[in-house]
Amino acid sequence: MSERDEVVAGRYRLVELVGRGASGVVWRARDERLGRVVAVKFLGAADSPDAVERIVREGRVAARLRHPHAVTVHDVVEHGGKPCLVMEYLPSRTLAEMVDERGPLPAELVAGVGWQVASALAAAHAAGIVHRDVTTFNVLLSEDGTAKIVDFGVARAIGEGTVTDARLVVGTPAFLAPEVAAGEEAVFASDVYSLGATLYAALEGHPPVGSTDNPYALLRRVSEGQVAPLRFPGPLGEVLLRVLRRDPAQRPTMAETHALLDAVVEGRPLPGDPPVEDARPVDEARPVGATLPLDDAPTVALPTAGAGSPPRRAPWRKAALVAGAAVLVATGVVIGVALGAEEPADLARPAPTGTTTTAATAAATTTTTTPVVVSDCTARLEVANSWPGGYQAQVVVRNAGERDLTHWTVSWPQPADHVISNLWNGTLTSRAGSVTVTNAAHNAELPVAGSTAFGFTANGPGTPTPDLTCTSGG
Repeated sequence: MSERDEVVAGRYRLVELVGRGASGVVWRARDERLGRVVAVKFLGAADSPDAVERIVREGRVAARLRHPHAVTVHDVVEHGGKPCLVMEYLPSRTLAEMVDERGPLPAELVAGVGWQVASALAAAHAAGIVHRDVTTFNVLLSEDGTAKIVDFGVARAIGEGTVTDARLVVGTPAFLAPEVAAGEEAVFASDVYSLGATLYAALEGHPPVGSTDNPYALLRRVSEGQVAPLRFPGPLGEVLLRVLRRDPAQRPTMAETHALLDAVVEGRPLPGDPPVEDARPVDEARPVGATLPLDDAPTVALPTAGAGSPPRRAPWRKAALVAGAAVLVATGVVIGVALGAEEPADLARPAPTGTTTTAATAAATTTTTTPVVVSDCTARLEVANSWPGGYQAQVVVRNAGERDLTHWTVSWPQPADHVISNLWNGTLTSRAGSVTVTNAAHNAELPVAGSTAFGFTANGPGTPTPDLTCTSGG
């Protein structure tokens, strides 16, 4: 049994036990060679040769993936003759813990988390990696809004030999795809289903197949495609109906799923017309398969932002992560961004962009007066994550003036060999040698001392430290 202050592989000093599960225990540790905090995962069944081989494979497979929304594996080391993983340390809670404490989560939050996780899984699929265990237990949520998928411990790269006994079902039963529960090999489409089951559980408060203490009954429900009727009548519910189809060939790919979630959070129509069977009212629509009564599922009301139907557009929303303390900002980012703790309480108000009144401006505001451009805002760029040939950055914009602002613009010089591939919470304009970002509709207005943020991913060598210029309208 590992203990506090024990040194692993001559460099990783164990500091605190932070997690325990079926696959093993995780310690927060300090890399004394690089002076950084890491997580060290010890395999629970390390005495089994198959388990030892599995964790080695986990490290090899997971280390191939570098993505802002997948927990990074730094190293695979041996300790006491047994291998263990050294991973990125992310102070966080699991999606399962949030659902246990809060019940069904707001649709905006769920869609934003799914958007981020789908981007990482799409990258994994592009690299030939099937996760095989996408569940609420393996989605980590940090206090600043970042969602990351973790534990590729049962993942297997396409083309590698499996070391798992074919008689065993790999994965968490309630989140398995029907074909996997029936004994077939997991494929990319299986991850799509499991992500849908994960988001369903977060939205509804229970997995698609309900809950039972009988694992055999659970596997039967899953393999037969039994899915409880959705109680959420919005666009996210339609996406879940598409990804939870029993037939793997009828599900969207992970990249297509990501595009669907992108449309949800942006309030756009979903790509592609839903099939006839999915176009029925939500309380009648079913994925292919039998209907599951909700007798054994928790009956809890969905939290809403107010009376009436949810807004068509899914703006950034706040939800308490820890009662009375931390916040989780949910968004539909293509690659995701972690907002700083400086975020204001209201980021969802529409506002104009630019310095002249347009038809869109008139529809979004109560005045048609051309705003006066002033220089009373500040902007700070921080690199949140990096990988070979690219990086993820966020820019915090703060109202440093003495009156509320109605819009803002940030610009900076951009090296020719740095290309922004995705940007969220703003509108990007690129010119030779420079970049300009104007606010999005939902984060345009800033109260005095208030702040917001936008983020982007970019391709290019190294990481930038540009001088930013911020102008704003009052």
